[in-house]
Amino acid sequence: MIQTMETENWLEIGTIVAPQGIQGEVRVLSASDFPERFLTKGQRWIRKTAQDAPQPLTLKKGKQIPGKNLYILRFAEITDRNQAEALVNYQLLVPATDRLPLEPGEFHVTDLLGLIVYDHNNGDRLGIVTDFYSAGNDLLGITLDKSPDKEVLIPFVEAIVPTVELAEQRLEIKTIPGLLD
Repeated sequence: MIQTMETENWLEIGTIVAPQGIQGEVRVLSASDFPERFLTKGQRWIRKTAQDAPQPLTLKKGKQIPGKNLYILRFAEITDRNQAEALVNYQLLVPATDRLPLEPGEFHVTDLLGLIVYDHNNGDRLGIVTDFYSAGNDLLGITLDKSPDKEVLIPFVEAIVPTVELAEQRLEIKTIPGLLD
């Protein structure tokens, strides 16, 4: 249902979590619903923090670890375990212009962040989408207008979030007892 996180002109597609073997391969935890991001050869970028300038790397080979959201990647520029260890916790990026097309009802996380949240039943403004969590079900972190120091988590499923209007910067939720507590 969701693509990735974006900062400025970059899409974060994963995080390097560990070295793999002794020849410079790395394990990457995916933040993307598109496996081709990790399997197709070509240019990728890495950075330690959002404030750092992305550095280019050339993906030579990638494969998924069966049954996991992890990939083993080999980059042309990383040739030994020490180099791979130095990249742990780096973000793996692609340019935002490389957004892949989505199916109807699918959204990029960055398009959801900042949407104004309204009550589907009466149209009252409730707050703003401030975060996204990928769990068993995807969850929207919403900061409520009435409690700006508190974030509530709302399941991002059509039964609760029936309306997402990106052009209007609007999202509606069906409030049920206890949902916003």
